[in-house]
Amino acid sequence: MDTVNTRFKWEEATGAAKYIADRHYEGLLEGRFYRSSCPRGLIKSVTLPSLPDGYHIFGADDVPGQNVLPIVEIDWPAFAEKEVRFVGQVIYLVVGPDPDVVDSLLNEIHVDYEPLTPAYTIEQSKALKDGAIHADNNVLDSHTLTKGDIQSGFANAVTIIEETCSTSYQEHIYLETQGAVCYLKEGKVVLEGSMQCPWYVHHTMAVVLGHDNVRAIQCPTGGGFGGKEDFPDVLAAPLAVAVEKLQQPIRLIFERGEDIATTSKRHPVTFHYKTGVDANGKIVAMDIKFDVNAGAYLSLSGIVLQRTITTATNVYDIPNVRVEGHAWATNTVPTGAFRGFGSPQNCFCMETHIHHVAKKIDADPVTFKQQHMLTSQSQSLTGAEIFGELVLDEMLQKVLDMSDYQRKSAEFSQMEETHPDRLKGKSKGIGLAIFQHGCGFAGDLEDTLVRAKVKLVKEPDGTVQILASNTDIGQGLSLTFRKIVADTLNKPIDLVQVAVPDTGIVPDSGPTVASRSILIVGYILEKAAKKLKKTWLEGERQQIEEVYCKPDYHQWNQDTYQGNAYQATSYGANVVEVEVDMATGEAEITGAWAVYDIGKAIDGTIFRGQIEGGLVQALGYGSCEKLELTQDGVFAQRSMADYVIPTALDVPAIGSALVDNPYPYGPNGAKGGGELTHNGGAAAFSAAVENAIGVPLSSIPVTPEKVCEALADGKSTQIKTISAGNGDPINED
Repeated sequence: MDTVNTRFKWEEATGAAKYIADRHYEGLLEGRFYRSSCPRGLIKSVTLPSLPDGYHIFGADDVPGQNVLPIVEIDWPAFAEKEVRFVGQVIYLVVGPDPDVVDSLLNEIHVDYEPLTPAYTIEQSKALKDGAIHADNNVLDSHTLTKGDIQSGFANAVTIIEETCSTSYQEHIYLETQGAVCYLKEGKVVLEGSMQCPWYVHHTMAVVLGHDNVRAIQCPTGGGFGGKEDFPDVLAAPLAVAVEKLQQPIRLIFERGEDIATTSKRHPVTFHYKTGVDANGKIVAMDIKFDVNAGAYLSLSGIVLQRTITTATNVYDIPNVRVEGHAWATNTVPTGAFRGFGSPQNCFCMETHIHHVAKKIDADPVTFKQQHMLTSQSQSLTGAEIFGELVLDEMLQKVLDMSDYQRKSAEFSQMEETHPDRLKGKSKGIGLAIFQHGCGFAGDLEDTLVRAKVKLVKEPDGTVQILASNTDIGQGLSLTFRKIVADTLNKPIDLVQVAVPDTGIVPDSGPTVASRSILIVGYILEKAAKKLKKTWLEGERQQIEEVYCKPDYHQWNQDTYQGNAYQATSYGANVVEVEVDMATGEAEITGAWAVYDIGKAIDGTIFRGQIEGGLVQALGYGSCEKLELTQDGVFAQRSMADYVIPTALDVPAIGSALVDNPYPYGPNGAKGGGELTHNGGAAAFSAAVENAIGVPLSSIPVTPEKVCEALADGKSTQIKTISAGNGDPINED
């Protein structure tokens, strides 16, 4: 395998790149997982088939190290041993030369379970039937955060509005399914795979094998969106165990149905808001409680929970706030990383709620939002001063102007009033969402846990190699890294190369997650390039190493959740226009506009791709991507025929713009932006449909069925308004 990526994604563009399924390995065996068919139960006994020569079965008893996937907490076993917690959990790995024979052997394995009552929803988890799945209460993680004085805030309210908003699962639908090949080379267990985080995989293999003679290499990867952050560990651990024992290469690739059924998903979240508004129409208090369906094991749910808590008020400056969040264990596929990492759920629910609060007090939603937006003089929800200049007002005005929002909003409202028979035809609506995304790991983890490290190696011929573990999974990272270094050195970009993310070669610069690749890793690459430029010696080999060090202003207390929740925050505003068929409930997107503050873009064309991809993915999340659990705890949607994602025909040309707001601790003034582009589209779409039909909507996806149900009901049962005097409820609407 080449150690340097010199082709700069040309092979991916032309179809010549060799993904895991395209690669040849001498003596290759094929692997398949035997999975639990029981959602919750104890393993009583197992019957294994007689194995033909060359075929093998591996399970928990074969693990030489620890039988765990070390994803934050040590709670998810590599092979289920005594209990199972969800349908699809890995119990065995069956390997052999002929995949058809492997499949027949899988059918001959029989596991006898002592079933326990499963919990698929948060409500069922709270009921604790047959005892707890985890600990004694099924709470995998929880936290509470306060700002100001919530009691005095509500005492000043004259109106209290309560609402429940919710989001559902979302499937990644990356182009390439999960896949990996493991083999021995030079005394090391090596895994090549479709992955985002090679050092995560490296660590997992080391833990299950009990030694560090391992190596993880990222292959060309057909998309990830977070789905290849932690989940490749599920493949890597069993493969490493089997390869070390057999001394033969083994490949494991999921079929699409298996991938959808068993891999991690975006967390479903339910928010309950209690919001107090004073006599001047200002929000004076907000009590937020939310529950996260984490699935069978913690995985990354604790980090998702922290992001959701620390950014619960989105872009708004609310003086008195209390936030309480819980991540609940259920007998479903563990939910994990997905582009935005909790922010799309939070942004949808908060934007929807603020919109509804404005409507309830007869205020214009756009004006109401603007009146409550953070300013450069604000203090964050976690008690930090705002660093730098906020440009939210400029962004808002720009997206309103681009979309002609005010004129269209007035025109569409007038059409509703003058056409009382609109239920027989089509109705237009336009919606707005304003949102944010904290860049990098939450709190002080970049400094205390990750400590990203990069290297630049200058060869005697003047070429420079970038050594970092961050991966290009379609977002253009290899190009932006090269541009950062080349521009800093004032050298042609063709002289700068990017090493393949291989733990045998590159230092651990941290995972490709959390919009940190540019903000954190790009910045220390820029610093390394500045050092190299100062010490450049023609005709000699030089090596520069740089390690992350947080800016002085970035302070965080993990015990109190006070300080800078993120090193930097990027911001966005989206407007979506729709036309709804009032008979069928179908909503056609007729316009979409987006404005962002990501500091200063390294490459405008690259970020344009992020805008279009992220916004379309968000529109799918808000409109058509329905992923439902059956009564048996499995997903009803199992293929791309029944899990519907938007196509190019479903979305019009997207108008977009950036507001320059350079960030001093980012490369060339840049902040992160890849996840930001997913955060607002669902809320803007839902608001547009709601404005078109005249009925509140409080959950996504907003499918035609949901629109028809809303029209039939005529009002939302999720919103309750209480008039109050001196904090005492006196009337309910």
